[in-house]
Amino acid sequence: MGGVVVVGSINVDLVATVPRLPERGETVLATSFARHHGGKGANAAVAAARAGARVTMIGVVGADADGDGQVSALATDGVAIGTVWRAEAPTGMAFIAVDGDGANQIVVAPGANGTLTPDQAAEAVVAAGAGPGDVLLASLEVPLDAVVAAVEVARQSEMLVLIDPAPVRDLPDGLLAGVICTPNRGELSRLAGTDDLEAAASRLLGRGVSAVVVTLGDRGAAVWEASGRAAFDALATQVVDTTGAGDCFSGVLAAALADGVPLRSAVARANVAASLSVAAAGARAGMPNADAIDRALEEAREVRG
Repeated sequence: MGGVVVVGSINVDLVATVPRLPERGETVLATSFARHHGGKGANAAVAAARAGARVTMIGVVGADADGDGQVSALATDGVAIGTVWRAEAPTGMAFIAVDGDGANQIVVAPGANGTLTPDQAAEAVVAAGAGPGDVLLASLEVPLDAVVAAVEVARQSEMLVLIDPAPVRDLPDGLLAGVICTPNRGELSRLAGTDDLEAAASRLLGRGVSAVVVTLGDRGAAVWEASGRAAFDALATQVVDTTGAGDCFSGVLAAALADGVPLRSAVARANVAASLSVAAAGARAGMPNADAIDRALEEAREVRG
């Protein structure tokens, strides 16, 4: 299996369980509260590692106890942490409300994540020793110029590049050229300027993206390439918390591609992994390992006959 290099955020998740998500200006009393390990980048790195990939994390935490805990958790899951820096800023925090259906609202305070520089990101990709057959996965809770720098080095090293465009923002065509883009439905609409899925995917392909892989929640996922479209149904699982499901999808997709799995088969694996991940509270608790993904895929094949 090739390696996966992840550029992204490392956060503490502060999660309140609520009977329903608040309306604007409304206060809702939580029924429980918990702290979890989080950050889009770190979550995806853990998902990829559990799926069997050799994973390197590039990011920044604070020189504080929260940073210590996040780095230790990554190492425990087998993620290489040699390119995780410390900054004189607090470790990033995500404030998450989760309702009884598992839906969420999230506000992120980037903290140390916002200090990642282009030089750090570029040097870290080089330090990871990555090359052809390896995958760079980047998300956008870190400065965009750092992501651009990492992608430039990855291209020079002939790596495959995945961009998880969250939180969504305007992206330069140069960043999108040749990448696999993995938005959810809302992010795709924002990127393309239309709510029509087919039209939105077509617009991104027209901007040079090699493939658009859209996560659709309980409707599964879909992939658009120049050669056509394919759809994948979600597994029927109990939904406890959808936090981190998209990160799990991206991480497992990166791991499968690094293992040489063709894109559509890799999307099928990622879709199953994301479906399994929502059955536990917190972004990472439900993320499956490779054996669990294999079993779920086999069971799904048996159900389809």
